[in-house]
Amino acid sequence: MFLNTIKPAIGSVKSNLRVGRGMGSGFGKTCGRGHKGQKSRSGGYHKVGFEGGQMPIQRRLPKRGFTVLSKPQHQSIQMSVIKSLNEDVITIELLKKLNVITEKVKKVKIYGAESIDRVMSFEGISVSNGTKLSIEALGGKIL
Repeated sequence: MFLNTIKPAIGSVKSNLRVGRGMGSGFGKTCGRGHKGQKSRSGGYHKVGFEGGQMPIQRRLPKRGFTVLSKPQHQSIQMSVIKSLNEDVITIELLKKLNVITEKVKKVKIYGAESIDRVMSFEGISVSNGTKLSIEALGGKIL
């Protein structure tokens, strides 16, 4: 196969329509543009979103700024951070109060099983499988 022998598939490429070549062609006189109006004239097209002088919808609607509306409301935290808190019962409210997580976070997951060295309980917080085994082996609880 050579580059100069490659051709498109039969029927995939149509020849250009030759308009304005007399009445017998079917596209004479107005050439398929209809009568009068901006779109019938040469150069008679307008920009995308133009609404005939009416304020375009993209300018009528309010801007939303740079805030991501679909931002996830969950956060993952390493066990080493939790260990440094020196608390026995860990809740989401406690983490928010101590500024470990932001106020908008609704779900928290803890991971990092190797750094557990004392008994801790977790309320309303999910943990990874390895961390769960380590917590329960030391006598901690996940509620």
